[in-house]
Amino acid sequence: MNNSGFNQFSFQESTMEVVRKLNFTEPTEVQKKVIPAVLEGQSVIGQSRTGSGKTHAFLLPLFDRLDASKRTVQMVITAPTRELATQLHDEVKKVIQHAGKEGIWLSKLLVGGTDKQKMIDKLKEPPHIIVGTPGRILDLVKEEALSIYSAQSFVVDEADLMLDLGFINDVDQLLIRSKENVQLLVFSATIPERLQHFFKKYLENPLYIKVSDHFSPETMEHRLVALKHRNEADVIIDISKAIQPYLAIIFTNGKQLANDLAASLQERGMDVGLIHGGLTPRERKRVLKEIQNLRYQYIVATDLAARGIDIKGVSHVINAQIPKEEEFYIHRVGRTARAGMEGTAISLYNESDVKLIEKLEDKGLTFKYVDVKNGEWKEAKPWNERHLRTKTTTNIEKEAWKQVRKAKKVKPGYKKKMKQQQESIKKQLTRKSRFNRGK
Repeated sequence: MNNSGFNQFSFQESTMEVVRKLNFTEPTEVQKKVIPAVLEGQSVIGQSRTGSGKTHAFLLPLFDRLDASKRTVQMVITAPTRELATQLHDEVKKVIQHAGKEGIWLSKLLVGGTDKQKMIDKLKEPPHIIVGTPGRILDLVKEEALSIYSAQSFVVDEADLMLDLGFINDVDQLLIRSKENVQLLVFSATIPERLQHFFKKYLENPLYIKVSDHFSPETMEHRLVALKHRNEADVIIDISKAIQPYLAIIFTNGKQLANDLAASLQERGMDVGLIHGGLTPRERKRVLKEIQNLRYQYIVATDLAARGIDIKGVSHVINAQIPKEEEFYIHRVGRTARAGMEGTAISLYNESDVKLIEKLEDKGLTFKYVDVKNGEWKEAKPWNERHLRTKTTTNIEKEAWKQVRKAKKVKPGYKKKMKQQQESIKKQLTRKSRFNRGK
């Protein structure tokens, strides 16, 4: 197998063995930019969409620099949710296994919902790699069961979600307890203004890497369905008859809308999973297990919940409501068309969504306007086409009235004559407008 693409990084043989066993041939855009910086010990702010390969962009070079002879914590990897931390730890274990370093490179997963005393006992021998949620790691550091001062590198994954969920203060407290020159690697799909303060505090001259070469995967189709005062659940049931998803995520703008939609779909006989931040940890664990066991073909979810978990095999994304911001649209559709697979994004929209759709089109997205009836797709005209036509007609009417000659003396039937005159001018202006549009 040709791995020449990764030879450019001068990785150690054990790291190259990992690359080969992961079947990686060419580094992704984010890997090309992040790996050399991490190998040099530089701090990095990496901004890239979901599914861009960022996890291995930091894992591979960090493992390449690991010194197994030192029995100290050398890297701390934080994630905002238990699920994300668990997924990251699974990737860490895979790297250790592929490198043939089981029992030599040691890692520990530190998340809530597990027996704290057992965890403290296991930490008597410090591992090389700590992966976990900031709150649980901080808890153990405060208990003096763990010291992270020896860590050379500190990773903050999904930083914007960390901020949204209120965990950035715990990250802050952990960094206060780290060495001053620790290599800080921050990854985020978006960089909100509020994160800038955090960066200024800990990063002097970080390398800022933004990968936006593919605004949206090229293997994705974007469809728009005008809601036209119909019930969202009815339209989604119709869509389900027209598609055969491996797995489809149905997004809503908030927890309550997710609950309502899931209930409506279940009433109509659709078996859907439901995942949002309002679920208890136990419920969330159960739903995730059911999703992994392919119990559901459709999952109703909110933005935060879907960002906090990695659901594999998503072939379709359905937006029950279009999000208010462009970035969120990108996160949502980024759940599908991953790793070269094809994907379809279907969005239900109203007239109030037209502005956002236009912004996305300006950024290079191509939308297909469709409707669905009895489980069959049909071409449709954009919602705003009628709106634009009405606007043009109104402007022509106004212009025609301006050109009507006003009678000096009011005579019987003068209103009728003026109206006839206005209609005649309007016809001329409409013909002229059509001629100009056809040029």
